[in-house]
Amino acid sequence: MQVKDLVRIFVKGGIISPGDFLKTLLVAEKLGASHLHFGSRQDILFAAKEKSKAILDETFQSIHTEYEINTFEYQNILSSYVSQDILPGKQWLASHIYHYILNGFNYRTRLRVNVVDPSQSLVPLFTGQVNFIASNLENYWYVYLRLKRIQDTPWQMPLLVYTEDLVKVAQAIENEHLHERADTYQEIFTFLTENVQMNTQPVTENLVLPEPHFPYYEGINRLADGKYWLGLYWRDNKYRISTLKAIMERCIETEVGKVTLTPWKSFVIKGIFEKDRIGWEKLMGKFGMNLRHSSLELNWHLPALDQEALDLKFYLIRELDKQDISTYGLTFTIKTSPDIILFTSVVIEKSESGVSESYNILFSKNFNPNLTDYHYYARDVHKSVLASLILELSLVYYENLDEEKAVSPKVKSIIDNIQKELYQCVHCQTVYDSEFGDPEAGIKPGTPFAAVGADYICPTCGGNKEGFTKMSLG
Repeated sequence: MQVKDLVRIFVKGGIISPGDFLKTLLVAEKLGASHLHFGSRQDILFAAKEKSKAILDETFQSIHTEYEINTFEYQNILSSYVSQDILPGKQWLASHIYHYILNGFNYRTRLRVNVVDPSQSLVPLFTGQVNFIASNLENYWYVYLRLKRIQDTPWQMPLLVYTEDLVKVAQAIENEHLHERADTYQEIFTFLTENVQMNTQPVTENLVLPEPHFPYYEGINRLADGKYWLGLYWRDNKYRISTLKAIMERCIETEVGKVTLTPWKSFVIKGIFEKDRIGWEKLMGKFGMNLRHSSLELNWHLPALDQEALDLKFYLIRELDKQDISTYGLTFTIKTSPDIILFTSVVIEKSESGVSESYNILFSKNFNPNLTDYHYYARDVHKSVLASLILELSLVYYENLDEEKAVSPKVKSIIDNIQKELYQCVHCQTVYDSEFGDPEAGIKPGTPFAAVGADYICPTCGGNKEGFTKMSLG
């Protein structure tokens, strides 16, 4: 190892126990690190100053966790376990199913694999090369392949695959190098159906994508079972090891079993008991931890350890904050290299024009990042006008939101009464209600008074039609 080597730890599915997290912190500290960073695939990174690979081997073998030094040969498996219980999800997709699938990956995968519930909107669906997306049919999954060398948009296999066989699919694609040598997705599908023993069902309904509304996930929040979850975020993605150690020790003391990482450089602690909530709040205060970042800060995807992207994010947040605008529901990526995988609504991309501080702005179709179809809003614009253009684009988003108006029965009743056509006979106060008509006179229900013949007479007093006046319900 060399000085300041980058150590990358694979936290499979973004799930780690507080005890294993604490061991990770202690070894990082022992190797001279003062901070940790989180990656976009729910992994952990830190810069090691000391030269002791033996310490890493000893620690991570004991907690059955893989790691890399200065290389990106392997990939962490991403999952939506972090959203379990705090966001909508498939009823059949319980925690133990995530664990079963993730434990099945008993090898280091070179492919990016996603295991995701499509009902939630915190974890992206299609940022993997092999994406397993939960269907409505219990224990069956859509399989979407996304291989840039074939086609960068996700391709759906025409069969659903059973939970027990997901690892077989991913492993076959990797072991046979199908992701490298296949010319079409159909070629991969044909190989899988002919060579891999899979329990499958035909796809009978289209995948429903989640609404592109990014959730606010910071602070202490109540769960349905009466416990609490805590979302933590550092704006510079530099998590002090001393603070994280105190947090993990608190987790262990209060019997919190799992810590889950998000793809947004943040993490969530679930299962906090009511009796321990005040203690958690005191701990946050002791370390001066801000739990009230605006949604404007939480919804950014940046490459890890990229100071240029971080500086641009800080600049844009300051500029947007001055204009006091809302970006609720939108997500942003700062793309400084072609290798970054997009999964946000809006992209600020470094221009290839060669002009200093020049950028492009793109947005996803319908502002839904899971559609993976991006369009240019502006090209080669200077940094100084980015904020105003993002403001324009956010207004386009809000103007195009498809809002389904929900009307309560009580409100509907008031509206219906106001919209009714009621006419009253001035002679005897008999009311003609267009909803019911006058069947005895041959007038069907739903007939407007204007459509009633001129020879119509009041059924009570025999007065003519001209003797009816429209009633006011205001």
